[in-house]
Amino acid sequence: MTRIAIMGVAGRMGRTLVEAVGAVDELTLAAGVVEAGSSLTGVDIGELAGQGRLGVLASEGLATVIDEFDVVIDFTAPQVTLENLALCAEHGKRMVIGTTGFSPEQLVQLDSYRESVPFVFAANMSSGVNLTLKLLETAARALGDAGYDIEIIEAHHRHKVDAPSGTALAMGEVVAHAIGRDLETHGVFAREGQCGPRTDKEIGFATVRAGDIVGEHTVMFATEGERIEITHKASSRMTFAKGAVRAAGWLAGREVGRYDMQDVLGLK
Repeated sequence: MTRIAIMGVAGRMGRTLVEAVGAVDELTLAAGVVEAGSSLTGVDIGELAGQGRLGVLASEGLATVIDEFDVVIDFTAPQVTLENLALCAEHGKRMVIGTTGFSPEQLVQLDSYRESVPFVFAANMSSGVNLTLKLLETAARALGDAGYDIEIIEAHHRHKVDAPSGTALAMGEVVAHAIGRDLETHGVFAREGQCGPRTDKEIGFATVRAGDIVGEHTVMFATEGERIEITHKASSRMTFAKGAVRAAGWLAGREVGRYDMQDVLGLK
């Protein structure tokens, strides 16, 4: 039985993860972590998630429960995630990372742990999104250098703090790699005023933040006479939670290394 810890257990994603872990017989919910100073410290995390009393109390900081879990699932913030990753490396734990918004420097730091801790890192844990990434790779190879303009449109709830979303950037990276472009060079993340006509090589991004949109992503391949759109829409955070929980169960038997959801789903 693999013991699971959940970071940010008082938040919306954390509460959804509690429910998702409880639905998998091979996993047991061993720990839940809240922010330091939280008034919810010591509260049963099952009651926090509306799942009834589970006998697991919310704790402050991952270090306080380091001996109680095998795999931790983290959807918090970049600096918190990096601190937790260092802690897992020190104590021989495993980690599933769904956090987004890392800076390039932080991504380099995260990657440096590939030789000291087993971890799954993905901008989106949804099985559907990761299948979509494979479809985008195929579409880009067929269309990307055949006169098709590529645009990526994403929409999320009004509380999301990073833009474009990690998923939109992952889609852009997949498309760019498939057609031999560098997203840093050819990615266009804002258009305003007299910005001139679109260039042939650019990969455009557009961002929407509104209401309670869970997550919607569309990649458009457009040319004169036709347009192809590949879209993924999430209507519940449970989609991401189920993927993260699946990754946690898969990771339990893996050696040290950096993995992603393509590994978990056997798509590589």
